[in-house]
Amino acid sequence: MVRIRMQRLGRRHRPFFRINAIDQRTRRNGRVIEPLGWFDPLATEEGKIMELKGERIQYWLEQGAQPSETVEDLLAKNDLLPAKMKAAWEKRRADDNARVATRLAEKAALKKAEDDAAAAASAAAEAQAKAAAEAKAAEEAASEE
Repeated sequence: MVRIRMQRLGRRHRPFFRINAIDQRTRRNGRVIEPLGWFDPLATEEGKIMELKGERIQYWLEQGAQPSETVEDLLAKNDLLPAKMKAAWEKRRADDNARVATRLAEKAALKKAEDDAAAAASAAAEAQAKAAAEAKAAEEAASEE
């Protein structure tokens, strides 16, 4: 099966990717069937971030090539996915976003519970210290009389 995936180039801490049609059994930087574009994630100018050969990508997708998750995201954002693949991608992204929102809500609830417990423990310690101070003051007042 043919996959459309990224091939990493560039130096350390300065990645640059080529987007290629590659046999799925081939290693990441192995033999390329056809180059389909490139992606520079650190570029700042709009025209220098990515270049894709849309017609050739459409051809490979029609032939049954499967894009990697990252490449699928790039293709969807550039409207190069067929309607059926785009619908599946949108559903998967919505599920991922819902899962992330759930995790964030759980973390927030856990943090609030921890903060409430810490505040309760602090209030209890203050009350105990105040009671001890009052008892000591009462004891001193009783010993003076």
